[in-house]
Amino acid sequence: MVVNPIAAVMNPQIFPLTGAVSQARTAFADSASGRGSADCEACAMTLRPPTDMPDQVFDGWVGHFAANRARGEAIEAGVDWDTAADLPENVRTAVIRSFQRFELGEGGEGLHLLRTARGQSAAPREALRMLAAEEQRHSTLFKRGLQYLGADTVTTHRSDEVFTRLRRSLGLRTELALFLAAEAVAMPYFVVLARSGPDEVMSAIGTRIALDEEHHLAFQIDQLRPGFVRMPTPVRGVVFLAWWCVAVGAATVVAIDHRAALRVCGLPVRSFWGAALRSLRRAAGATLSRE
Repeated sequence: MVVNPIAAVMNPQIFPLTGAVSQARTAFADSASGRGSADCEACAMTLRPPTDMPDQVFDGWVGHFAANRARGEAIEAGVDWDTAADLPENVRTAVIRSFQRFELGEGGEGLHLLRTARGQSAAPREALRMLAAEEQRHSTLFKRGLQYLGADTVTTHRSDEVFTRLRRSLGLRTELALFLAAEAVAMPYFVVLARSGPDEVMSAIGTRIALDEEHHLAFQIDQLRPGFVRMPTPVRGVVFLAWWCVAVGAATVVAIDHRAALRVCGLPVRSFWGAALRSLRRAAGATLSRE
């Protein structure tokens, strides 16, 4: 059976809250074996044996990002952006504060990553450019959601500033690793927003972003995995522990900053925190695996 990706996000039996990366990899496996949708074919490289990431693999990701733009536009076209938001004030306030912080964070994601990749060949640069464009689109979606709610964006937030400075002080590979941790931790938020957002507009924003982010995780796993293949097991264990420490901090910050919005969507803060760490564990495990 071919699973419709939008239905998968909305159906907890098909797309469990804590299994975003697992669901993505299952779709890629189906594609690689010929059982899945052609839409996922470009992403099947995640399950290949570790390689040095030849340009052909990046070409596959370029094809995916090109096709994904049309899929995302189709989701957005089905949203009635002109309707007036009819939400209780406490719900509206919770979502506004959450969207303001995500809009700020997503707006800067990918751009510095693209600048640090200037020394790479054309195919990797183009794939990273298209990844950055999707992140910018997410920022635009959060901004559009804020407009729908009658609110403005913000220009700065302390937790975003700290994380951004940390990422930008490091090299491309380490920045990708932190980027992977941040997206893995945020994934349960996007999924629950898609599944249980307070209205159809909020759910559509969550759906578009959740579908994009599962592929962003797979792309980052593809980029990072070759660098860990030949590392001794103890070294990979240390890397995992470092990732875990970052994830604990990031999950705690997101849980605190977005706790009201999580509750609006029916997800207790403690449940989000556990789901975020499980999401990171799956992503890090796939990156460090030699299988």
